[in-house]
Amino acid sequence: MIDHSAAREAFERYLDGYDRENDKVKLKIVHTYGVVARSAEIAGRMGLEEEDVSLARIIALLHDIGRFEQLKRYDSFMPDTMDHASYGVQVLFGENMIRRFVPEDTWDEIIRTAIAKHSDFVLTGIDDERSLLHARMIRDADKLDNCRVKLEDALETFMGADAREIGAAQISPKVRRDALEGRSVLSEDRKTLMDFWVSYLAYFYDLNFRASLDIVEENHYVQKIIRRIPYTEPETAETMRELEDRLTEYIHKAKR
Repeated sequence: MIDHSAAREAFERYLDGYDRENDKVKLKIVHTYGVVARSAEIAGRMGLEEEDVSLARIIALLHDIGRFEQLKRYDSFMPDTMDHASYGVQVLFGENMIRRFVPEDTWDEIIRTAIAKHSDFVLTGIDDERSLLHARMIRDADKLDNCRVKLEDALETFMGADAREIGAAQISPKVRRDALEGRSVLSEDRKTLMDFWVSYLAYFYDLNFRASLDIVEENHYVQKIIRRIPYTEPETAETMRELEDRLTEYIHKAKR
């Protein structure tokens, strides 16, 4: 079984190479541990075996390890600066850093696949059933803790703007159409601040498990995230009212 105390100590030593006082780095450290908690919660709700719960937690601990180098080099979360998932896999498996966290190689392929695929727009190309389970789980846990980020962290840290500026922006036609028609928003389609905000809601369409949808519904994440911003642009305000209704219904009724 994986020694999670030792893995966490190794992770903390890795973080010592980065500026822990940087707001973006702080956000990602808290996010990492939040994803660990959400992964354990999803696995628990699904009644998974202890080994799979343990695997879910270690994947969560390591899923964003590439983010810290991205922030150090570019001070940005944007995907056009670095593919943080691919970089994380390179560091862990290309440079064999994985052995600092998990001494045995029993679960390497599952861990590698889940981390490599966790930020893909669409999850494809995984034939192994157990690897697919964990790839889906980390994607869900990542999104669920991002709900906390969107509600608790400073908008200026991850959006680069305050609530008033965000709510005054328009939503691009394609982003509006995709979100209202039940599709996630492609990164390169985001042009305005509101496009980014809408994309953080549309990713609920990509949740894989009923347990994850239940967590969203129980915590009223759709309503809380939407209402964090004052929408002063009339068309934007109308779109957000409609999106709240559609997402609320989807999350309540979706079958997984």
